[in-house]
Amino acid sequence: MNAPADHDHLAPAVQLREVPDALIGALQTRFGTQCSTALAVREQHGRDESIFDVPPPAAVVFAESTQDVADAVTLAARHKVPVIPFGVGSSLEGHLLAIQGGISIDVSRMNQILSVNAEDLTVTVQPGITRKALNEAVKHEGLFFPIDPGADASIGGMCATRASGTNAVRYGTMRDNVLALEVVTARGEVIRTGTRARKSSAGYDLTRLMVGSEGTLGVMTEITLRLYPLPEAISAAICSFPTIEAAVRTVIQIIQLGVPIARCELIDANTVRLVNAHSKLSLREQHMLLMEFHGSPASVQEQAETVQDIAREFGGNDFEWATTPEERTRLWTARHHAYFAAVQSRPGCRAISTDTCVPISRLADALLDSVAEADASGIPYFLVGHVGDGNFHFGYLIDPDKPEEHRLAEQLNHQLVHRSLRLGGTCTGEHGIGLHKMDFLRAEAGDGAVAMMRTIKRALDPDNILNPGKIFTL
Repeated sequence: MNAPADHDHLAPAVQLREVPDALIGALQTRFGTQCSTALAVREQHGRDESIFDVPPPAAVVFAESTQDVADAVTLAARHKVPVIPFGVGSSLEGHLLAIQGGISIDVSRMNQILSVNAEDLTVTVQPGITRKALNEAVKHEGLFFPIDPGADASIGGMCATRASGTNAVRYGTMRDNVLALEVVTARGEVIRTGTRARKSSAGYDLTRLMVGSEGTLGVMTEITLRLYPLPEAISAAICSFPTIEAAVRTVIQIIQLGVPIARCELIDANTVRLVNAHSKLSLREQHMLLMEFHGSPASVQEQAETVQDIAREFGGNDFEWATTPEERTRLWTARHHAYFAAVQSRPGCRAISTDTCVPISRLADALLDSVAEADASGIPYFLVGHVGDGNFHFGYLIDPDKPEEHRLAEQLNHQLVHRSLRLGGTCTGEHGIGLHKMDFLRAEAGDGAVAMMRTIKRALDPDNILNPGKIFTL
């Protein structure tokens, strides 16, 4: 197979801008040891989990306050030099790569909880705190933050990519759970969007504009989030199926009946084998749904009984239960490590991840044809999905020294995305556009909508210094 000529991403377009010595000197004067030009530090901030290899940024500033971010952006703006926000580096689409050069602003030291308002179920945090650290800090209040993309990502990065993950089927995505922001603009100005109130109709919704903007419109320095009470009862169940179609049809029925399931994850049989080997588990090596139910003891039991009945209609086995926190943690850790289990199964490989999402009624159509194409290609892959909301991921495992494998994986991804678009879906449910999906954004949104996005970008960032070259080119 040959990849389409307009979608060959073997190398992103790198157009480095000059970073003058005067800017490096000014940053070193202002930040001292918080500014590093060491190659090892720069290289760490010049790669993520994507397939792309590009030159690292010219310098890294370790911000410790909003003022640090504002000063770094202001200095960069004077020289029209790009700035790229950096959290923990777990993005998958090349978001943090310095394809036009510039400086990286690392916010990982901005990792404090600024206020918890338990009565209002809100919390305000700095962008560098990770989701696990946040949940550890608020659990003594009987609260939790449900968005779980798998990786222990920073809250700032999760906002930037509009992340979701395993709990989205019940609790929504970052779009639904960010109430307010503090943002440093391209001019170094600090603005605030939104409030702690649950709703507002005051002017343009700048919070929603910033969430999902991938660092191209501003650098987030404070984030106010919704919290939720910890469920009174939680149970996790595994159900194995003879075919992927049986598992998918079960999910469609669960959602269409309105069962308030908290998590509903698909893992195909091959990926179960990889997970067993990596995590030392003994899961039945069949296509599997991994589910979690939240609520009162009675409602959890009712949900589970309903789902078990549905699964049996499609040939599913009896549930295998994990009711203790330790058992549930082990299961979900294994699920979250599926990516690493797959990559380790082919030493030296890189994974090209897909991220389509379709209306739940079209899930079988999108998924089954894509499985058939991947099987026919012969390329190794893994398959997992947040199928409760129609989102699933293939990971094609390629030898980075074999361009023909990269082209084949990109063709499979191209076919998958355009199938999902025809079915009313999206090219990215949670990973964002970054570098990898720019052509797909145009196919999905249309030239008029992308032109409007460019107009917003030019208005807010006229010198194109905020993470340039991501989402679309100017």
